[in-house]
Amino acid sequence: MIRRGFRRAKEEEVVEPSGFDAFELRLGDLMRGERATMGKSLLDVQRELKIKAAYIAAIENSDPTAFDTPGFIAGYVRSYARYLNMDPDWAFDTFCTESGFATAHGMSEQASGAKPVKMAPAAFEKDIFATPATPFVPAGDAMFASVEPRAIGSVMVLLALVGGLGYGSWTLLQEVQRVQLAPVENTPVVVADIDPLAGGGLGAVDAGVDVTAAFDAPSTEALDRLYRPQALDAPVLVPRDGPIANLDPRQGGVLAPTQQERPGLLAVADADTEDGVLDASPVQVTEPARPGVQLVAVRDAWVRVRSADGSVIYEAVMTAGDTFDVPQTEDPATLRIGESGAVYFAVNGAHYGPVGPRGQVTSNVALSVDNLTEAYAVADVAADGDFCGLAQRGEVQVAGIDEGFQCP
Repeated sequence: MIRRGFRRAKEEEVVEPSGFDAFELRLGDLMRGERATMGKSLLDVQRELKIKAAYIAAIENSDPTAFDTPGFIAGYVRSYARYLNMDPDWAFDTFCTESGFATAHGMSEQASGAKPVKMAPAAFEKDIFATPATPFVPAGDAMFASVEPRAIGSVMVLLALVGGLGYGSWTLLQEVQRVQLAPVENTPVVVADIDPLAGGGLGAVDAGVDVTAAFDAPSTEALDRLYRPQALDAPVLVPRDGPIANLDPRQGGVLAPTQQERPGLLAVADADTEDGVLDASPVQVTEPARPGVQLVAVRDAWVRVRSADGSVIYEAVMTAGDTFDVPQTEDPATLRIGESGAVYFAVNGAHYGPVGPRGQVTSNVALSVDNLTEAYAVADVAADGDFCGLAQRGEVQVAGIDEGFQCP
């Protein structure tokens, strides 16, 4: 008989696929991700938070042993969490959970860094390399072992060079300051006055000769002259332009006066002169002045005169009787006038114009003698009453008009 027993089917474990959020992320991974999102490196965080890069790496690795002082771990973790825009309290709690770090009291021994313990060497232990009696240890360097012969030679050459330069300078200075006395053939005046045979080479007392009786002592002026030459009394000045300065233009040349102006002057025969008198005509050294142009206003008019380069030479409202002398330049100036019939041109004593019809504006009139004499006729004084009145009163000088002139 076959028994059928009741058996429970084994439950199959369902393995669900893991997504991105299914993985467990540690605190260091989150912090590194936030730091990468901000585009900051450990050195950038160190420069901005003033926290060592090694401490930042220890926080991301949850390694509290990398800190010198455990009491500062909480502040470092919270500051770094605020920098990454994370919750500082949650970040510190997660750091403590993952690393097993526990906050200690500030005055406790755990809050301070671990101090290395120095082990005292045993009495029987000796440093064999520090023992001078050890035969296989090289002996210490000698006193002059680090001195090179080439360096000594270079120093000696330098000292010899400096000594040679000093000795040469001292010798040159002695030669410059040395004064040598050489005998001369000319005997001084005072010694020459003494007779060398007086006394026969013996003393005055032994020879019985009075040397001072025949000796005439030099005067004070002679002694002064011995040390002060005559050339130094008054310097002799010779003008360099003496030959030219001695020429008198009144004695000859084209500027010399004629025979009538200076009696006694010999007449010079000249083929061009009939009376034999030198023709002393005045010498012209400059070119005669060119005739100028003058603006003469007989009524009120606005006038502007420009030079060839465009700059304004004269601009004003000329009233009756006003005049303006146009400057003589290489290129003639130009005239612009608001009342053409109120202004005339005076050229070499003659008046031309007017500039244009009465009541019109005229521009770009070249103020040159050739242009004005060709373009304008001689002004008719009687045709313009204002111009005639000014000429009659003498306010404008017109050729051929005297005081008795009457306007029509």
